[in-house]
Amino acid sequence: MRRSSAQGVLYGQAVANVAGISGSDLECMDFLNLEGRATAGRLAEVTGLTTGAITGVVDRLEKAGYVRRERDDADRRKVFITVVPETTAEIGKLYVPMQQAMHKVWSRYSDEELRLLLRFATDGYKGVLEATEALKDLLDTPPEKRADLKTPKPRR
Repeated sequence: MRRSSAQGVLYGQAVANVAGISGSDLECMDFLNLEGRATAGRLAEVTGLTTGAITGVVDRLEKAGYVRRERDDADRRKVFITVVPETTAEIGKLYVPMQQAMHKVWSRYSDEELRLLLRFATDGYKGVLEATEALKDLLDTPPEKRADLKTPKPRR
C-alpha cells in the first residue's frame, strides 16, 4: 500500500510537471473536481491549507487556465472556484495510461473480490481521514502542551 501510494504521488507529480503546475496545485484541482465547485474557504477546509495559501493556488491555476472564479448569483459577495472543463480534460488524458493499467489489473478479480477491495479502499480512506484530523488537532495544540508527537490520538 505504501509503495502504491508513493507511486501515485510520483505519477501525479509527473502529470503536474507536464501540465506546468505544482503537485500541490494539481491536488487542489482534484479536490475541485470532486467537489464540483467550491469557495476558497471550502477548498482550504478539505485540503488543510490556509485561505491565504488557497488564494495563491487559485491565482496560479486561474492564470494557467485550469480554473475560474464565479460569483454566486444569489450572493454576489460569495465566489466559487470551478474547473475549466476544456483545459482540465487535457490533464485527464495524462491519466489514461494509468487507468488502462488499473482496468487490466481489476479485470482479473471477480465481482465479489472487487466489492471487498472497494470496501477496503473506502475504509482505508476513512482511516487516513481520521488520522489526518488527529494530526491536525495535534498541530493545533501548542508545542508545550503536546503529550507525544509520535502518537496522535485518533478522533472518536
